[in-house]
Formats: sequence, structure tokens, C-alpha cells
Amino acid sequence: MNNDAAPNNARPYARRLPWAGCWAGLVGLLFLFCLPCFATGEEFAKANPSEVEAAFLRNFARYVTWPAHVFAEDSSPWNICILGRDPFGEVLEKTFKGRTEQGRTFEIFRADTLTELPSCHIVFVAYQDAAKRRAALTGLKDRPVLTVGDAPGFLQEGGIIRFQVSDYVEMSVNLDQARSASLKIQIKMLEVTHEVVENGVVRRRR
Repeated sequence: MNNDAAPNNARPYARRLPWAGCWAGLVGLLFLFCLPCFATGEEFAKANPSEVEAAFLRNFARYVTWPAHVFAEDSSPWNICILGRDPFGEVLEKTFKGRTEQGRTFEIFRADTLTELPSCHIVFVAYQDAAKRRAALTGLKDRPVLTVGDAPGFLQEGGIIRFQVSDYVEMSVNLDQARSASLKIQIKMLEVTHEVVENGVVRRRR
């Protein structure tokens, strides 16, 4: 399979792990993503959905490759942006504080509209309104920006990664959309998914 991403009337793929009844599976998934904030069972027991989603956002910087030109300098930070009503609150600051990836720190931005945001590397689209999500994703289309959301139809609307944490952890990746944005999804990330969208077709990884 080509490891690069946008959908075509295809349902998203999802790997479902019981949030309450299968901690072992979730621990394995997050350790594969090298999430140091979940180092012990006790810490896992205290984790909430926002903490898990924030940890995934941080680690996308490790498992997705951006074109070199998106960074002005070798030391330029990762810009993580929340578009719409912020569902994370202080969790994002706690998750990213003191963290670096590939020698870059993280900066967090929040705004109600795209025009209020700086150049972003990852945008979590938090709009509840589908029309607003589609408009935002159209505005980001073909730009080297990793779009992430948790709405059920997020990939069909033009998003690249959909995940949701409630009773289950779900993650879906649209390789077609990623490719059009000049982003490459690494194999290690695809290995923790059940299905991917590629060439408009939903494919099972296993």
C-alpha cells in the first residue's frame, strides 16, 4: 500500500478498543505511539478522553511527515491549532508543556475562524456545525496541514484523521487526503489502524 492520503464517499476505518473494559489494548496502542504521559496503569486509570486525544495530537508530529518548506527555520516550533470551540481546555497546555519533537517545541493557538489562525501544522477542527467544518476543510484543502477531528463524517467532509475517545478509541486515516496535502503517514501509525481510505476505497490493514 502507498503510505501517503482524502475520501471518496467511503466510510472511515476505525480500530475500536473498549475504553472501560479493555485497558490492556489501549495501553498497547498508546505505547506504540510512545506516549510517555501514560506510563503506568494508575496514570491510565486517571486518564480522560481529552488527555488521550491531546496525547495523540502531540504524537502526530512524530508519525506524520511534512514538507521541509513548512518550517521557516530548523528551530521553528510546531503550531497546533484549535478551530472552533476548544474541547480540551488546560489539557493541551499540560500535554505539550516542555515537550519537543525533532528538536522543535510546540505552540498552541485557538481561534473561531481560519483567518484568525497563524500558519498551522495540525488543525483540530472542533466545529459542531457540519457546514462550518466543510468550509474550513475546503479552505485548508491541498495545504500541508494535518486536519484532525472527531465528527462522524469528518473524512467524507475532507479531513485527514478522525479519532474519538469515549467508550472506545477510534482512529481513521484518509490517505488520499493526506497525499493531496503533501503529507506522508508513516507505517508505524498505519499499523495501529484497522482500515484506511486509499484511492477512494476503504482497506483493512488486518
